[in-house]
Amino acid sequence: MTLAFPKTPNFTGWNAPVRAELDLSDLEVIGRIPPEMHGSFYRVGPDPQYPPRAGDDIFFNGDGLVSLFRFVDGRVEYRSRYVRTDKFVAERQAGRALFGAYRNPFTDDESVRGMIRGTANTGVWLHNGQLWALKEDSPPVLMDPDTLATHGYHFFDGQLKSKTFTAHPHFDAATGDMHAIGFAAKGEATPDIAYYRIDKHGQIVQEEWLVAPYAGMVHDFAVTEDYIVFPIVPITSNVEWLKQRRPHYHWDPAKDVFMGVLPRKGTAKDIRWFSGHNRYSTHIFNGWNEGGKIFIDTPVAKGNPFPFFPDITGAPFNLDASAPHISRWIIDMDAPGDGFEEIKLDDQICEFSRIDDRFQTRKHRYGYVSTLDIFKPWTTTLAPEKPLMMFNSMSRFDFEENKLERWWIGEASTLEEVQFVPRSEHAAEGEGWLIALCQRHAEQRSDLVILDAMNLAAGPVATVRLPVRLRNGLHGSWVPHWQRETRPLMR
Repeated sequence: MTLAFPKTPNFTGWNAPVRAELDLSDLEVIGRIPPEMHGSFYRVGPDPQYPPRAGDDIFFNGDGLVSLFRFVDGRVEYRSRYVRTDKFVAERQAGRALFGAYRNPFTDDESVRGMIRGTANTGVWLHNGQLWALKEDSPPVLMDPDTLATHGYHFFDGQLKSKTFTAHPHFDAATGDMHAIGFAAKGEATPDIAYYRIDKHGQIVQEEWLVAPYAGMVHDFAVTEDYIVFPIVPITSNVEWLKQRRPHYHWDPAKDVFMGVLPRKGTAKDIRWFSGHNRYSTHIFNGWNEGGKIFIDTPVAKGNPFPFFPDITGAPFNLDASAPHISRWIIDMDAPGDGFEEIKLDDQICEFSRIDDRFQTRKHRYGYVSTLDIFKPWTTTLAPEKPLMMFNSMSRFDFEENKLERWWIGEASTLEEVQFVPRSEHAAEGEGWLIALCQRHAEQRSDLVILDAMNLAAGPVATVRLPVRLRNGLHGSWVPHWQRETRPLMR
């Protein structure tokens, strides 16, 4: 069989599949890796191994390819492996795509009906000594943190009742617990949400089941010291759309946003729902509470951020309304009514919000985000295919001073998610580095840049140059040596 990917924007130019598993030792470093930077940076993204069944496909539906950058003694090694999901293995054996459109089982080949469709391409985290590769439509997949060998789907010895598991778990540094949810937990387009608290030994110690006001995307959620908050945003789903082979999600401009607030010491019967006008949020910096007042920092857009998920009314995609800005949601559990407050904190277009993970569930000062500086050039003669989501600056936002500092990554380049690396286990918040993958479109290759988190204007202290192009990734995580012993991969 001759492989031929479609000549569409989703599969050409920078989006062309790479389809390579690599081992690279002693990557080229410009500058000097900080000696305290000892650990592992994991990232994952979609990289389809076969052309799609439908002739075209959206970016979110590719097979998960995990990358590992290992930092030891000022040297950097790189390893990448596909996640051997049930989907990946079945298609590798068949030599072609068997699973159809994004989150639509009605488009699959009959030979794989009923199989788990997950691609494990969205999030990657370490917990209980295992690497968890995650996609929010399926159970977690466990991998070896060094070899990246796939161990398989993880059902917690039969305890996992939800059909789905979050791509964005949250961790409580004080207890070591992982907090996770599954939305569409009883099957595609269902409004059911399962909440799980998983202890540091990897055991489920709490399970709660909720029903959302409507079946919508719950890509991320918030955990504070006393509450779990479930944002329900109007990217909606419907089984009839799937049967008609329409896109899985549609934007509904008539629906409100809802916030389900669950006390951490309570049960599902204690949940309270708050609501507000139509808007969108996908990634949360962090949440914390002061008594009954809950604060959630998150980029918020006025409308639909995804051009490939149509408006339910048939209205055309609104580019201006799709731009997210750093905002704060405030829920007052002690006030009357069921509304919440929103404060816009900054005007910059941004996404992929992160903090120093040691401060999850507690009040933070700094947030890290990829931003778009619209005044910087894109040289079309160097890289003609200007990406739709073109983040070109690495930024730190100071929530105490409402001040943003950023570093422009250069012409014909785009930035992935920014990750904070603490200088030491007990360093103050913000003391450390920011790392992120820069895609150099004109050169058709990728750089991993390292900046002082408190001095972005100075530019990189080190740049790790890859001799290859990595297809765009989604999310990643840093695992320091004090959390897990770090050894060279190939020496």
